[in-house]
Amino acid sequence: MDKFDKPGRACCTPRRDDAAASGGAACMPEPSEPTAPAAPAAPDRGHASHPDAVWFDGGATWIGTDAPVIKVDGEGPRRRVHLKPFGIDRHAVTNQRFAEFVAATGYRTDAERFGWSYVFHAFVEPGLATDAPESVPWWRSVPGACWAAPEGPSSSLAGRAMHPAVHISRNDAAAFAKWCGGRLPTEAEWEHAARGGPDDRRYPWGNDEPAEDAMSYCNIWQGRFPDLYIGGDRRYGTVRVDDFAPNPAGLYNCSGNVWEWCADPFRIRSLSSAGKARDRQAVSDKEYTLKGGSYLCHRSYCYRYRIAARTGRPSDTSAGHTGFRVAYDPASK
Repeated sequence: MDKFDKPGRACCTPRRDDAAASGGAACMPEPSEPTAPAAPAAPDRGHASHPDAVWFDGGATWIGTDAPVIKVDGEGPRRRVHLKPFGIDRHAVTNQRFAEFVAATGYRTDAERFGWSYVFHAFVEPGLATDAPESVPWWRSVPGACWAAPEGPSSSLAGRAMHPAVHISRNDAAAFAKWCGGRLPTEAEWEHAARGGPDDRRYPWGNDEPAEDAMSYCNIWQGRFPDLYIGGDRRYGTVRVDDFAPNPAGLYNCSGNVWEWCADPFRIRSLSSAGKARDRQAVSDKEYTLKGGSYLCHRSYCYRYRIAARTGRPSDTSAGHTGFRVAYDPASK
């Protein structure tokens, strides 16, 4: 078994049923009925032209890798696929943009309906009663945490308008994408865009590893996870969606900052017993694919900020490091 595949290290992304396993869900409210957005007759005209999208011509490209690091995730093999022309946002959807969606539609996120979401332990408000899943104890199920209150009821989005919206489930991401005339990207589209084209590169910037003592390329954990952070004067957590240099195609933060939802169900192509078991779990739990890693990833723990890296979670999963970006078809230009 690969050193990154150990139980409990499979991903830094918790599931809602992890809270139930810890006994924490017992004190959480039952989810209310979903509130569907009041869909406009046509896409919102402020977004219809997609001025922040990067467009790709499509054609043959490669996804995956022949040098997988976390084999049980199904990172390989490298394989050739054909893409239709598509567009994709330069950066993750911001708090400002998500707030416009909520104001226009009255949409309530899964975190709001459930009444709680996962917050990294260092961000939890002092004195707030929380529970920690046994498998990922650095996460706390926090009542009232949601996109508008990322750390809990007393927190706000002040100073974070251009940070990525977080505590976003796949259901929420898909609803937003439909509202603005787009959709979620496929995993193949996401990888192609993150590389800036068909080039075989490990990261959006190339193959150089991020330095341990300098945030030169992306927003990931620095230090010993989850207790020691040595990032200096840069507070760990999300950063602006346009922080750090873009990749050759002009996309920002495809490595680190926040996990990003994709359209695809999460499936494992593997002949190994571990891979087959992980695939059965993904099918049973109706998991969908997440890409890019987050500000909590580190090479020693969750080495998933590589382009070929991937994970999966059920569509109602939300946490303080999970967001999305939108893809578009040419007809919506």
